[in-house]
Amino acid sequence: MFKGEVVSIHIAPRAGLPMEARAQVQAIAGRGLEGDRYFDGSGYWSNNSGVDRDITLIEIEAIEALDREKKITITPGAARRNLVTRGVPLNHLVGREFQVGAVRLHGTRLCEPCQYLESLTTQGVLSGLIHRAGLRARIIAGGAIKVGDLIADCASKSGPT
Repeated sequence: MFKGEVVSIHIAPRAGLPMEARAQVQAIAGRGLEGDRYFDGSGYWSNNSGVDRDITLIEIEAIEALDREKKITITPGAARRNLVTRGVPLNHLVGREFQVGAVRLHGTRLCEPCQYLESLTTQGVLSGLIHRAGLRARIIAGGAIKVGDLIADCASKSGPT
């Protein structure tokens, strides 16, 4: 069991545009985050069917490790994931339900880094984030997600507070 939190939220209205920080975002089941490129199908990978892209998450600890281990500094938004978390073992949430504030998500697969991400950031990001670049998730029950929201495994008896 774990209890983590949302440390930042990011969306981009279209593919390739810089990610914009938000204090809050609306999560819509089966669609994604309002205002984000994948919500309306204009993301770089939108034509790749069969992959849930409702929401993506990355651990701030992975971004910090990239800096510490590879001397590559990127901002949380440059990781191009929607939610940046702290204290959440995202790799362990593949195939599991978890709660972000009032929103319920289902982890579908790891969100591995790609050459496209590296082309938008800097050389070494791809190798530095392999197996720790985050999680793709499906939104099961939507609602507002805010910076500071607690994140908890749905198997946790206490749940988010």
